Amino acid sequence: MAIDNQEKILESLKEHLKLEQISINETVKELHGKDESYHKMELPDIVVFPETKEQVSEIMKISTHYQIPVIPFGLGSSLEGHVIPQNGGITIDFSLMNKVLEVFEEDFLVTVQPGVTRTQLNKELKKYGLFFTVDPGADATLGGMAATNASGTTSVKYGVMRDQVRDLEVVLADGTLIHTGNKAAKSSSGLHLNGLFVGSEGTLGCFTEMTLRVYGIPEFITAARASFPTVKDAVEAVVSILQAGIPIARVELVDEQSMKQVNKYNDTVYTEGPTLFMEFHGNEAGLRQDVEFMQEIVQGHACEEVAFESDTAARNRLWEARHTLAYAYIHGYPGKKMMVTDVCLPISELAGAVNHARENLMALGLPGGIVGHVGDGNFHALIMMDMNNPEEVAKAQEFNERIVIYALERGGTCTGEHGVGIGKKKYQQQEHGAALDVMEKIKAALDPNNLLNPGKNINVDKKETPQ
Repeated sequence: MAIDNQEKILESLKEHLKLEQISINETVKELHGKDESYHKMELPDIVVFPETKEQVSEIMKISTHYQIPVIPFGLGSSLEGHVIPQNGGITIDFSLMNKVLEVFEEDFLVTVQPGVTRTQLNKELKKYGLFFTVDPGADATLGGMAATNASGTTSVKYGVMRDQVRDLEVVLADGTLIHTGNKAAKSSSGLHLNGLFVGSEGTLGCFTEMTLRVYGIPEFITAARASFPTVKDAVEAVVSILQAGIPIARVELVDEQSMKQVNKYNDTVYTEGPTLFMEFHGNEAGLRQDVEFMQEIVQGHACEEVAFESDTAARNRLWEARHTLAYAYIHGYPGKKMMVTDVCLPISELAGAVNHARENLMALGLPGGIVGHVGDGNFHALIMMDMNNPEEVAKAQEFNERIVIYALERGGTCTGEHGVGIGKKKYQQQEHGAALDVMEKIKAALDPNNLLNPGKNINVDKKETPQ
């Protein structure tokens, strides 16, 4: 962007935002030029901090008038470069739009602004005996979670982010403000715009309000850890548990190498083999029967050890091993950067995919571990690499390519929950075929000048418009 234009844009922004809501400070720009991924930092030209939907609308009108890109930004916890402004432009930081607007406890709904974090929301909901289920690990903003269709450990029971969204208030590229749904539990009216905008990664509009589904806090929760001789045994045990209809809320696979890293980092003495971390929600009497049934099932799949925890503190310690795994690797390999891969397959293909990933990690000589939300066929490899070593970076990228192709060839997807961003864009044609053309037409219709988070998710040619 030319400096003359920048001065004009700044003057236009000052007509609608306070001076402290606009920044061209280099440090602020650096904070908004990266996320948690390994992708290269690129700086925005301007960072703005709106407080209202009206201000977001005016920012989009200014973007259209001056033909400058806009990149929505939550907390920067994304893992595929979603918030990196590859072409400069205006980054909209939603951190000041962080209010829980209304709790509809009888409808099990809540309306929030996009800058509200998952932890912040659950703290507010606890007063009503409610909780929000989607847990991607990071304390991400709900706007960012909707933008990437995040999921996480509880999706096997409660569903992913798309399943929780009843309505979105969205500012479109031209500044128009729309609602994509309503508060009704179901509707057969019109096209399903919620499903279109959730997962669009800021390429179709900016979210300014969200109405989300919430749930009653379970009466009783039991957690369990079960170790197996092989990954195949562990995955087959999960399939049997699901087939039995046991109401499992979380089921996570941690491979042998990762269990070693867990013990080293947390000073624990867990069995160092393929391990399932499980959690069950319900009433105490019903869960007692379900857990007994689960024990019978896992023992039929060569389970070597099962440990249970129902006390809150003990459960938290058990899950800490899973949730701190990324930090365990980061601390275990100082100076290296983590690449987190993300593919999802039919559950019947999961054991083969995990074994394929482990074999390729070993063949390429890459340190790392494998974890998975095995209840829905989603798994991640955590790879440690030296970003200053081109050979290591190339090996990590080759590994990522191999597991993505493996997943696509077996009816899976290149990303189960992290999103496309920069890193997975090259696989869109292979995964979607002619359907990608439809997606590009939708993008072109809603954002004809390709100003909303350009270069991410879907490619479109910028439409030439008279100035």
